[in-house]
Amino acid sequence: MHDLIARIAAKAGISESIAQQAVAIILSFLAKEGPDSQVGKLLDSIPGARAMVEARNDGDSGDSGGGLLGGLLGGAGGMMGAFGELKGLGLEMGEVQTVAKETLDYSKEQAGEETVDEIIKSVPGLSQLI
Repeated sequence: MHDLIARIAAKAGISESIAQQAVAIILSFLAKEGPDSQVGKLLDSIPGARAMVEARNDGDSGDSGGGLLGGLLGGAGGMMGAFGELKGLGLEMGEVQTVAKETLDYSKEQAGEETVDEIIKSVPGLSQLI
């Protein structure tokens, strides 16, 4: 996981702390919105990813509006909710795109391109973001 965090921090020009928070948002979103079997493979292929998602979910108040991508247009959730969370970290649009692209590229390296492509295809609107 540290490799991914360092990679994102360097490519996006952000701190490792912000990079880690952003990755947690993205992985949590995928866990909530993607197909369970494919997301499970993804989380199991990146050391620390499952624990990161679980820790983030444990910290939710229970009314998070569906999480990062908890419904494409659903109130505080959905893709707009995830984008809002990433912007809330102080990320600009270009940085959000870099974080998302690097997270998904790294995920493909670890879990396989087919697994990640299936997740991307299953989440409405995700392919337009990356």
